[in-house]
Amino acid sequence: MKGARQLPQQIIRLPLDVKSFVDQQAKAYGSSQNSEIVRALRERMDRLGIRETPVQDGE
Repeated sequence: MKGARQLPQQIIRLPLDVKSFVDQQAKAYGSSQNSEIVRALRERMDRLGIRETPVQDGE
């Protein structure tokens, strides 16, 4: 993703099974673990009909 280093960073803790799944998906699709997490979250947003979420100051 172009300009990714300029985006806000978030540290998350994942259960081992979820971490393993994300790793496997990233390898299968030739992408990064970060990209797979973003893809999964965007899919959920699409299912919920959320197009855009406002960003609060300080986030």
